[in-house]
Amino acid sequence: MEKRTKIILASTSPRRKALIGRIIKGFKIMPSNYEEDMSLKLEPKELAKTLAHGKAAKVAKRERGIIIAADTFISLDNEVIGKPKSKKHAEEMLKKFSNKTHEVITGLAIINTETQEKILETDTTRITFRKITSKQIREYIATGEPMDKAGAYALQGIGGKLIEKIEGSRTGAIGLPLEKLSELLNKMGVKTKK
Repeated sequence: MEKRTKIILASTSPRRKALIGRIIKGFKIMPSNYEEDMSLKLEPKELAKTLAHGKAAKVAKRERGIIIAADTFISLDNEVIGKPKSKKHAEEMLKKFSNKTHEVITGLAIINTETQEKILETDTTRITFRKITSKQIREYIATGEPMDKAGAYALQGIGGKLIEKIEGSRTGAIGLPLEKLSELLNKMGVKTKK
């Protein structure tokens, strides 16, 4: 019987854990404790790859196996938007999205510590918000849902009501593009569930 390489998700995100469970059976969760620097002067896609790689590399220093890391943020008119720092900040973000299309960019990093193989990729989902009022924004923020989400909304939660159209990977917009991840893992010889 061949020895199966350990798969490690370098994340403590409950959303990513639930998503990866759809395509991989038996994986380990390992927080990376990597300090993200959103102020790096890079194009959004390069920034996403750089941050995902930082997370994976930190775990790869102390664990053996195939390390998977992701970093998701939003880009609107080439401005990188992360998680809100306050309710007021969340309100400002959501006002910017009203009646506009933005991109949800996820950087993916996969490192096989046994073969030293490394893959860095990005996946982009375009999301169009419907026109939303200040009252709707305040009511949504009052639910508490936006506070730990990139762009101050959760597509898979109450925030889904704010969205008019999704182009691209729905799971990518939640934080882990399963179609792309599955394809990349298959390239590394890891069989995924369909």
